[in-house]
Amino acid sequence: MEERINFDFNEVLEQFKNGKNLTGKDGLLAPLIKQLTEATLEAEVESHIANDVLGGKSNRRNSFNSKTIKGTSDGSFLLETPRDRNGTFEPQIVKKHQTTISNEIEEKILSMYGLGMSYTDISDLATVIRTRNF
Repeated sequence: MEERINFDFNEVLEQFKNGKNLTGKDGLLAPLIKQLTEATLEAEVESHIANDVLGGKSNRRNSFNSKTIKGTSDGSFLLETPRDRNGTFEPQIVKKHQTTISNEIEEKILSMYGLGMSYTDISDLATVIRTRNF
């Protein structure tokens, strides 16, 4: 997985003031959406593997798959989706073979971050949601 880039809110504001777009191709928010989506996927796979282990199955992490995701605002980014050894992990936030991310998902991710939630908080929330629903 590529190294995470720290999202610098003040730098984004400065670039926005200088005329750079928030959304769209090369938009300022694309790195944030990418990082938060990947953090949520990490939480999903960790929860999946923990459930397998609790159920007596042997399973573990097994690298990543990469795919280009197109946002609803015409921006795109390379998404690293975690895999499990058994091949039974089915991501929920961005499903297998899905190449677009919905406006609803973008809005929810950005609103969680805007409310002060950290990457860890968002990952933990995804784990709780996944555990309760699946």
